[in-house]
Amino acid sequence: MDFELIEKQVIYDGDRIRLELHHLMADEQRYRKEVVVHPGAVVIVPVLEDGRILLIRHRRYAINQVLIELPAGTLEKNEDPMNCAGRELLEETGYLARRLKPMMSMYASPGVLTEKMYVFIAYDLQRREQVLDLGEDIELLPVLLEEASEMIRTGEIQDAKTIASLMYYERFCQR
Repeated sequence: MDFELIEKQVIYDGDRIRLELHHLMADEQRYRKEVVVHPGAVVIVPVLEDGRILLIRHRRYAINQVLIELPAGTLEKNEDPMNCAGRELLEETGYLARRLKPMMSMYASPGVLTEKMYVFIAYDLQRREQVLDLGEDIELLPVLLEEASEMIRTGEIQDAKTIASLMYYERFCQR
């Protein structure tokens, strides 16, 4: 279906997201779409020297829960996704990746959200120091890939980006 954008209203413009109301015309019908504009994000699959995957326990304010996730973060304006992946890995885990390999990209929720997520595999990790953002509460959780898969199966891992990235890694990227 072809549509014509008649008008775009910015309802909210924050630090990380912008909420827009799009007025569209299609097949002589006028309708609205609510769009959350997001700069994009990265997800990192950190592979430790012994083959374990470095997950994190991360308290998420929006849902008031601690989730088990892969390290991830939002792109800064005009930031290269690979640079963001290296920065976020170091900040959240205290590990520096000597090698980052692009794995895949995906859209988190394309019905309402423009966020594109770039997933990287991080190898040759060197321990440094965590540099957490204000309000971040992150605990490291290294696990075998088989353990992570079982955590997905049992519902212990509920974060969609983590589930998709780990399943892709297991199916297509494992050494």
